[in-house]
Amino acid sequence: MEKHVVVIYPHPDDESFGAAGTIAKFREQGVPVTYLCGSLGEMGRNMGNPTFANRETLPEIRKKELIEACKILDMELVMLGYRDKTLEYEDRNEVAVHLKGIIEEIEPSLVITHYPEHGVHPDHNALGAAAVEAVRLMEPEKRPTVWAQAITNTHIEELGNPEVINDVRDNFDKKMDAILCHQSQANGVIRSWNQSEGLDNDLKEEAKKRLGYESFYIWKY
Repeated sequence: MEKHVVVIYPHPDDESFGAAGTIAKFREQGVPVTYLCGSLGEMGRNMGNPTFANRETLPEIRKKELIEACKILDMELVMLGYRDKTLEYEDRNEVAVHLKGIIEEIEPSLVITHYPEHGVHPDHNALGAAAVEAVRLMEPEKRPTVWAQAITNTHIEELGNPEVINDVRDNFDKKMDAILCHQSQANGVIRSWNQSEGLDNDLKEEAKKRLGYESFYIWKY
């Protein structure tokens, strides 16, 4: 069993769409989970559907949504304070050293992050690369295992099959509850899956098809 799990993603809602089922399973086993969230996603384009946020109010709204999602998933939250859409311009080594300090304090047995170059968004790739580097900088005997999540369409052909595939359909209600905390983002994403009027009836089934499995590669050092 894991001793402590640290999740490192750049935006509020990355944890819910990407790893909420896996987080819920760890919490059921009594494993503590801490989320290091890179930014407040303040440059996001989604302002709610129908719109209820604007450029000024979005950071505070997304922060509240993030806190609510972490409550549902019963995990600790650490906000890293980087600016949304600028992580790729930060000094990679400085971010890695920042993360390393936090990881060494928490002493997790597992770190979950995005797979660099397979995270789709530049922030995903940059923070994933910094997280991988943070663990590399640690003493080899103290390094946690790293699970890297690849979400590009080409990841299987380029990287092979992920070593860890978690069927999270048993925890799906909790995952959906966490996703729906991110109201400013979730409706836009979910509606893009299905433009039909009968969305609500089929919503959970459609979401389960898309999000019922969470896959990770084990990073090799």
